[in-house]
Amino acid sequence: MSEEIKIEHEGDTVSRIHLGEREILLLGTAHVSLDSVEEVTNAIREELPDRICVEIDAGRYQSLSKNEKWQQMNLTKVFREKKGFLLLANLVLTSFQRKVGMNTGIKPGEEMKMAIEVADELSIPYSFSDRPVQMTLQRAWGKSSLWNKMKLLASLLSSVFSTENVDAEEVESLKEKGALQDMMEELSSFLPSVKEVLIDERDQYLATNIFEAPGNKIIAVVGAGHMEGIIRWIEDLHSGKKEADLKEISALPVRGVGSKMLPWIIPALILAIVVTGFITSGLDVGLRMLLVWVLANGTLAALGAILALAHPLTILGSFLAAPITSMNPTIGVGMVSGIMEYFFRKPRVSDMESLQDDVTSLKGWYRNRISRILLVFFFSSLGSSIGTFYALPRISMLLGG
Repeated sequence: MSEEIKIEHEGDTVSRIHLGEREILLLGTAHVSLDSVEEVTNAIREELPDRICVEIDAGRYQSLSKNEKWQQMNLTKVFREKKGFLLLANLVLTSFQRKVGMNTGIKPGEEMKMAIEVADELSIPYSFSDRPVQMTLQRAWGKSSLWNKMKLLASLLSSVFSTENVDAEEVESLKEKGALQDMMEELSSFLPSVKEVLIDERDQYLATNIFEAPGNKIIAVVGAGHMEGIIRWIEDLHSGKKEADLKEISALPVRGVGSKMLPWIIPALILAIVVTGFITSGLDVGLRMLLVWVLANGTLAALGAILALAHPLTILGSFLAAPITSMNPTIGVGMVSGIMEYFFRKPRVSDMESLQDDVTSLKGWYRNRISRILLVFFFSSLGSSIGTFYALPRISMLLGG
């Protein structure tokens, strides 16, 4: 039988968990907070734990500490592996945090970086306790319905064009339980699948790694929004109600038969309608159907490329490719337009070095060739998708006479 657990809350951002002889000190932070950096530093020096657990994965830490991530990025490989949306989402999240950090004077994740630096200074071992960010983003995308994916893309797009500023006082308020609860409820109602992956699953992932970390005295530096969930999981792990098994949430979600078939159903439906038009209504109607399809897809994809200020040949390529790629689930017009823009306007070394700063402003998104390639990818894909849903009822009407 496990020993009784005892939890002491020392304000909104500090909780001390006693598990028999073991003690886990949870430090809740805001990722762009100067106060959080100081609190983490002071707590480690005063407590001198056996181990420090940080809410960050090894890849993100390398990006924070050495800034090599963007220099090593292969954009054409990203598009070919269908990871364009994931890269865009990652960059938008980076953009949002850096914009907030500019107003507080703190870089995103500085408290995590500082925790590791102090650990190195004091020769205290540490653990990267978070799930790799790419897996988190892939699971969030994979578990979202088509409607939630559209809402997620709309949220990402609005954050790119947003000029709203968040000051240091607002950042500190994010660590208060009331504000955190409101944010969680809002996210749950707006994007439940995303909340499940970004918050609930990571509560489990973080809690499990913290619970299993060696040492009798642990300091865990985590975002304040994860504290309640981590405490609940540690209670369940300690009592035996839950098992320390992370296999399911460490892999891509299994797609059902319906979701696997859907990308093929729409092209098959369109093809069937057009072929039926040729057979039952004659050559003239069939050709008009094809014209509607080509113009709807091609024009809107090209318009998306224009909105991203793409190279003229990329715009032309988007127009020509969209009607074809929309009928092939294995390739999207965004892949074609993104790769074309990459070859016509290859990123410079300066683009790679300044990317994280450039994406904090709308002008920077267009000035930097890397982020503009991603805008070309996104807007042309969005245009083609709209064109598909616009064309489908219209070619059906032509079939009906």
